Amino acid sequence: MNKIKISKLKNKLPLIVIPMAGTKTVTVLVVVKTGSKNETKTDSGLSHFVEHMFFKGTKSRPNTLALASELDALGGEYNAFTGKDYTGYFVKTEAHKLSEALDILSDMLINSKFEAAEIEREKGVIIEEINMYEDNPMAQMEDVFEELLYGDTPAGRYTIGTKETVNSFKQADFKRYLKTQYGVNSTFVVVAGNVKLDQVAQAANKLFKDYPINKFRSKVKLVEKQNAPALKIKIKATDQSHLSVGVRTFPIGHKDGFAVKLLAVILGGSMSSRLFIELRERRGLAYYVRTHNEHYVDSGYLVTQAGVPKDKVEESARLIVEAYQKMIDENVTEAELKRAKDLYSGRLAIQLEASDDVANWYASRAVMEKALIAPEEFLQKIKAVTISDIRRVARNIFVEKNLNLAVIGSQADAKQLQAALKIK
Repeated sequence: MNKIKISKLKNKLPLIVIPMAGTKTVTVLVVVKTGSKNETKTDSGLSHFVEHMFFKGTKSRPNTLALASELDALGGEYNAFTGKDYTGYFVKTEAHKLSEALDILSDMLINSKFEAAEIEREKGVIIEEINMYEDNPMAQMEDVFEELLYGDTPAGRYTIGTKETVNSFKQADFKRYLKTQYGVNSTFVVVAGNVKLDQVAQAANKLFKDYPINKFRSKVKLVEKQNAPALKIKIKATDQSHLSVGVRTFPIGHKDGFAVKLLAVILGGSMSSRLFIELRERRGLAYYVRTHNEHYVDSGYLVTQAGVPKDKVEESARLIVEAYQKMIDENVTEAELKRAKDLYSGRLAIQLEASDDVANWYASRAVMEKALIAPEEFLQKIKAVTISDIRRVARNIFVEKNLNLAVIGSQADAKQLQAALKIK
């Protein structure tokens, strides 16, 4: 991979270009550093709704069919996503179609109409999206866990919003939101693939010249506070119970974040990981078992998730906590740490063969971190983590008062579950 090129367009819009040798594709990804954390309670879900509306037509491409037809004609992939910290819009296509991809994305972001009738129609679509998540506890588990962690704050509310807030939005709400949140001061254009900087800059300067200047409204700072183990049970008619057992860790960019990533791999990041072997292979308690970590701008956590029999929730939670305890009590082995590092390095190498994943790598760091760390530098920090680092960080994060257990399933004995949250 060649060195990234960072510049600004004539209107000061940041442009990040990552030339990639040996690929035939290009990905154009426009990220805006606004998401559900930038919302008030009454605005909950508005960032996600805005994302939907950018696909409803512009002045020159007047409706979804016209817009989607041109995107489909590129013969590639396109989509958008909304998170807690940022929102993204991307097109991945053949490298020689770069100008067309930039043209469509810039048109969407500058000239979308946000018609009142389309807003009313799209409410039904998003309500059904909410229903879809409600019927998929495995997908909803992370939202329930974050609701437990962060409570009734922008960080704890569902990115998709609620049926009540979605139904309440009017055209004026969208215009108000766009005026502050979408513009030069909160947006990055990221292009990765078989391209050259001059080629990208020339096209982008022409197509994004009318992108507005905005007075960006930042998110409310998250204040984390936990004095005792916490439990949340969401009652849902399911054939199994889904549980998440996790702890608070660090925001993105923290020096101990690299050790947390390897902790997650060792605990439940692969088929040879401790909790996969214990819960699935030895005890037959779960089909899926996984540990992962999340690093936001102002917070982070490590969590283990599993789907287990309804009468085995307490046992499963105890086993997960015991695995956390063991990380405090004993050093991991050299072989185990090396395997985790090799697995992380290999997965990253595979991931970064694709232009869309490369674009995502740099886009997320442009939005969330002050410095654009390259994958090679990132891996050096991963490889530098020692056995003593793992144990030190484990002792720091696996503290009883910081334990959190979220469950989706049938009515459970809360006292029994609370008793499982014990670390010496």
